Amino acid sequence: MKFVKCPRCELNYITESERYCKVCLREMKGDGAQDEVELCSVCNEAPALPGRDVCLFCLKEMNGQNNNDDQADTESAVNPNAIRSMDDVSSMDEIPEIDSDMPAGEYSEMENELSLESMQEDEADEDSEDEEDI
Repeated sequence: MKFVKCPRCELNYITESERYCKVCLREMKGDGAQDEVELCSVCNEAPALPGRDVCLFCLKEMNGQNNNDDQADTESAVNPNAIRSMDDVSSMDEIPEIDSDMPAGEYSEMENELSLESMQEDEADEDSEDEEDI
């Protein structure tokens, strides 16, 4: 018994006595491959919608809850009068400086402490001191 590639798909092997592979025969008869049905990840009862992991009922329920929350948040978060009273950026003379709680001297010291180069120099100094002690 010799195996040859299917003449239609050229992927599957068939015996010389067969005309097409089982996959091609199924496609030609119109029996498409049946996909497994995925269940909803929320309720685990209804089949999930194509391209989603939840069923229609759970999706509607989630969207209903989200819509109510979004409306309440946007109404309280955005005040149209506050937006109208804001100055336009083009009317500003210069960009205001941000006041820092930390004095300038402390900032430069902290910058030096965090510098990788200074850390390497400190380690090298410590290594040379350790070698001198030996």
